[in-house]
Amino acid sequence: MTINTQVEEAGFAPASRISTIGVSEILKIGARAQAMKRDGKPVIILGAGEPDFDTPDHIKQAAWDAMQSGQTKYTALDGSPELKKAIRDKFIRENEVSYELDEITVATGAKQILFNAMMATLNPGDEVIIPTPYWTSYSDIVEIAEGKPVLIACDAEAGFRLKAEQLEAAITPKTRWVMLNSPSNPSGAAYSAADYRPLLDVLLRHPHVWLLVDDMYEHILYDDFEFVTPAALEPRLKNRTLTVNGVSKAYAMTGWRIGYAGGPRDLIKAMAVVQSQATSCPCSISQAAAVAALNGPQDFLKERTASFKRRRDLVVAGLNAIDGLDCRVPEGAFYTYSGCAGMLGKTTPAGKRIETDTDFCAYLLNETHVAVVPGSAFGLSPFFRISYATSEAELTVALERIAKACAELQ
Repeated sequence: MTINTQVEEAGFAPASRISTIGVSEILKIGARAQAMKRDGKPVIILGAGEPDFDTPDHIKQAAWDAMQSGQTKYTALDGSPELKKAIRDKFIRENEVSYELDEITVATGAKQILFNAMMATLNPGDEVIIPTPYWTSYSDIVEIAEGKPVLIACDAEAGFRLKAEQLEAAITPKTRWVMLNSPSNPSGAAYSAADYRPLLDVLLRHPHVWLLVDDMYEHILYDDFEFVTPAALEPRLKNRTLTVNGVSKAYAMTGWRIGYAGGPRDLIKAMAVVQSQATSCPCSISQAAAVAALNGPQDFLKERTASFKRRRDLVVAGLNAIDGLDCRVPEGAFYTYSGCAGMLGKTTPAGKRIETDTDFCAYLLNETHVAVVPGSAFGLSPFFRISYATSEAELTVALERIAKACAELQ
């Protein structure tokens, strides 16, 4: 008698926590656009959330000096003492909010800060309120941590900002966090002190709800808009607020991968547990560079913001000159979030009907070789995001192509 001991090999199956989550739509569009470029097509990519400026020389010099002096070993788990001191001083100097060193955490980018916070605090079914449009990773990180994203649409008429009555209506006994981003990726909308005040009053009435604020674009603001962060505006909420920031955007250090946050000591300690089993410390050389960024000259920030403002004005005017597009003037960051409802229902020269903002963006990429990101990726349609962190010359050509493509729709 022969016994068949052969067992059929099982195919790969992803964990349920990521089964409905894909790679960022922004990355996918960027990869496709880059592939088209390699094939010789004159693609202009307006999808990346990355400054086109170089990292300032004094920051690069600090990294070189760190390497030369042997700072190439592990640092403390969630940030070197030198960097934590620089972050503490930055919070006091620029934001008028004070944190002790053990109330500060440093990670491999602000995305890891968000991931650590959600993994350290969410139990299955806990709810996180996220205004839309939102940065694409917010809801996916919540889902990976087995929480439930509660998305609240904030349209252009509301300035893409959450209103107090919307927040009040969304809070339940299961609400754990509210996420706010100012200035915003993707809309460029920013919250003034007057905009924040009603929201903070709601949170004061709900002591079980914590606030995560993403201040990554704080230095890229226009038209004398005054930045404020909630922990400074309402000290009574400081003990349940996580203030997230980083060096990527203001200092053009996206590839250095340093994000940081200030928050309650117990939360920071719990986040360190998550980080200890994920990446351990951030790169020692990048941390040394970040110290130089925060402690060094800041005058170039105004110069770069002035350049971004010229580009903003160019893009907003160019988009609003196109019939069927409607672009709000953003207060900050380097994005426009333009409505394209007027393009839906039209037909391309090839006979394809434009049904969604995704269709519209695909048409722009395929026919005009301009890569932009549909609003569906950010939770609010029909819109599309342009990153104007590229040269004015390239933006001018892109706008000409978009105008021509829109005029050819029937």
